[in-house]
Amino acid sequence: MSDFSEELIESKTEDDQEESYVFSGTGMSFPWLQNHIGTIATGGKKEKDFAQTTSACLSFIQEALLKHQWQQAAEYMHSYLQILEDSDSHKRQAAPEIIWKLGSEILFYHPKSNMETFNTFADRMKNIGVMNYLKISLQHALYLVHHGMLEDANRNLSHAETWRYGEKSSSQEVLINLIQAYKGLLQYYTWSKKKLELSTLDEDDYAYNAASQSMLNHSCKTSVNLGALIQTPGVWDPFVKSYVEMLEFYGDRDGAREVLTNYAYDEKFPSNPNAHVYLYNFLKREKAPREKLISVLKILYQIVPSHKLMLEFHSLLRKSEKEDHRKLGLEVLFGVLDFAGCTKNITAWKYLAKYLRQILMGNHLAWVQEEWNSRKNWWPDFHFSSFWAKNDWKEDKTLACEKALVAGILLGKGCRYFRFISKQDDEVLRKKIKRIKKSVENHSIVNPGL
Repeated sequence: MSDFSEELIESKTEDDQEESYVFSGTGMSFPWLQNHIGTIATGGKKEKDFAQTTSACLSFIQEALLKHQWQQAAEYMHSYLQILEDSDSHKRQAAPEIIWKLGSEILFYHPKSNMETFNTFADRMKNIGVMNYLKISLQHALYLVHHGMLEDANRNLSHAETWRYGEKSSSQEVLINLIQAYKGLLQYYTWSKKKLELSTLDEDDYAYNAASQSMLNHSCKTSVNLGALIQTPGVWDPFVKSYVEMLEFYGDRDGAREVLTNYAYDEKFPSNPNAHVYLYNFLKREKAPREKLISVLKILYQIVPSHKLMLEFHSLLRKSEKEDHRKLGLEVLFGVLDFAGCTKNITAWKYLAKYLRQILMGNHLAWVQEEWNSRKNWWPDFHFSSFWAKNDWKEDKTLACEKALVAGILLGKGCRYFRFISKQDDEVLRKKIKRIKKSVENHSIVNPGL
């Protein structure tokens, strides 16, 4: 691995370029690659061969990575480093980022790699190509975080955030903000630990005041680092959550509400269901009016109709005095159960069974028919086949009973699912099955004779 590390890390001097040898980290040579690469000094007619060689080498590296053949990828990587000498300026400028991505992947997984090797490689790659410094610094810091080296990661980010390179600095503003935000996230982690420590101390204790002041200092630094990023359009979930938690902890609920509202509703930001989830949970903690909660979840419903909060959304709509809300409550339940991942959600089936009876008793048959008409051609096989009846009864009898009631109401007594469940003789569920039969007789939207 030492040969590979040196080859991957060391950049060539001009004297070295006159004589190129291609050896692997295990001493394996590639003569055919050596012949091609050795011609780059002559240029001209040999350039085409060089381009073909580096292109082939890249393909071999990618294939080795896909197959997790880390040693083989490392061997090919020795040869691919020659791309830094390509006569094509566009390829030469793009090369450092490609080498970093490939090399870091290999070093991350190679069984003989170590922290020192990765750090040295990262430090060398940061200085090959001006525009790569910040990006590589950030990824290097994340690597350090992954290995629990938080102080080193923080130091790495501190160096990176001071980077400036003339006019190019302005084009890297978003990356600088991102680096500062990740630094803020590390500070938030420290703040969270101190917050946990604070909860174990007596408020009258001197240590409590010291810990509280330390937390405040960290929160100020974190706020500065996170604030710039979350004003930039993008998806910044972990940063927003951290920032809002600190604002709430120090009693700035108006500030927290403003951050979350902008994150959810600012048109410059991409559509993000989590933004609406965070706002809803915040408003719920504030005990906001039902209408406000409904307005937030209504947007979430339009983005992710199968979200787990949709059952809460249904409950809010069901309790509303507005008829259009109660009608939407039925649509939401059908919408949840349209998705394969929700087919065994017993709570959704319980809600639907109960709500169907409630709606039909309230003389809103048209609501049910409107939802059912768009599903009657595929729901019977999707939910109510003989296979599912047997499978559900075997795995979860309570689920099977709820589905049987819904099936009977929507498809009538002739439904295969309802017939199978209603014929089961289970001592524990005998009374429940009897009630299901009676409910179907009273509320089925299908003529009894069919």
